[in-house]
Amino acid sequence: MAEAILRLPVVKQRTGLSRSEIYRRESIGEFPRRVSLGARAVGWLEGEVDAWIKSRVRQTRTGMMNNDRRAETF
Repeated sequence: MAEAILRLPVVKQRTGLSRSEIYRRESIGEFPRRVSLGARAVGWLEGEVDAWIKSRVRQTRTGMMNNDRRAETF
């Protein structure tokens, strides 16, 4: 099955990021790269966006667990 390509409004809605933040993170390698769909159209692979979201959740949960453990040592 072919993977869906998400346009910017959907990517913004799924990630909660603004257009400028998506492009900024992409430029520094912290967000999936867009796919050119034509002269004036781009999109992002749904699987890559979903993986990015899952990685952010993992990082947040791991960070919270580490912070909780540090609080217990004091």
